Amino acid sequence: MPAPDTAAPRAVPASTTAIISVKPVVLPAPERGDDLRVRVSAPASGSDLPIVVLAHGFGLSMSSYDPLVDFWAANGFVVLQPTFLDSLTLGITPADPRYPDIWRIRVRDVERVLDALDDIVAAVPGLGDRVDSERIAVAGHSWGGQTVSMLLGARVVGADGQPGPDKTDTRVKAGVLLATTGIGGDALTPFAAENFSFMSPDFDRLTTPALVVAGDHDQSLLSTRGPDWFTDVYRYSPGAQSLLTLFGAEHSLGGIHAYGAKDTTDESPERVALIQKASWAYLRSALGIDDREWKQVRTELAEAADPIGRIDDK
Repeated sequence: MPAPDTAAPRAVPASTTAIISVKPVVLPAPERGDDLRVRVSAPASGSDLPIVVLAHGFGLSMSSYDPLVDFWAANGFVVLQPTFLDSLTLGITPADPRYPDIWRIRVRDVERVLDALDDIVAAVPGLGDRVDSERIAVAGHSWGGQTVSMLLGARVVGADGQPGPDKTDTRVKAGVLLATTGIGGDALTPFAAENFSFMSPDFDRLTTPALVVAGDHDQSLLSTRGPDWFTDVYRYSPGAQSLLTLFGAEHSLGGIHAYGAKDTTDESPERVALIQKASWAYLRSALGIDDREWKQVRTELAEAADPIGRIDDK
């Protein structure tokens, strides 16, 4: 008889809850140049549903990250996904005058989603009365992590060496930061320093509770440092309480951005399953819903004979 697989925590029992996914919900934004389009995914039934706004990485869109979205929605979350101006679906090039400011527009886009929350959920018949608008979280991968980290309290250090405006949003109660870039300065390659001014975060005021997820093989071409660069937000912010390190994971963290994506360099259903459950369990705990699943994930990963990751806590 084969030995039991102890590499990862047991999966959440398969949910029988059907999910609804509606796109696009269009928010007029004349000053933006393109209206903001949002995808809404939610359980087909249930009430008091918490909300998570998920910010995509560079070039992706509201149609990305189905492995996370499907899991979160099937297990009780309403997931809102805006499409940012860098999305390849919009075809904006560096010649566009908005391009250097996209990182700021991204933050405003998430704020716009929160401002229009009632209208967005009302676009899905019957959903408006089933959400808990007091339990809002944000999540983001790569550039998306940088975007939502600002609503958690991160700031961007300007050319004068001083942190910029504090964009902390008190409506947001928790966050999940996936493969989020670290501090700037000498940690950036010359190309990154010249082209990505927002990659100079200050985490001193990031006080909102957050889970950081990083791969220990995620070597960025934008950084002079190793994979530990993606753990800076955990090390330097007071709010990032826990760090999930995935062994062998690269920037796609096993393939969280799409099912069967050909650009996944480190495909691993096991890593994706761990991120699904850990992020969901963490958010339920941080939002004050139930902490039993988060305790279970931590215990099972710590006791696994051949773990695929590790959780550290401050």
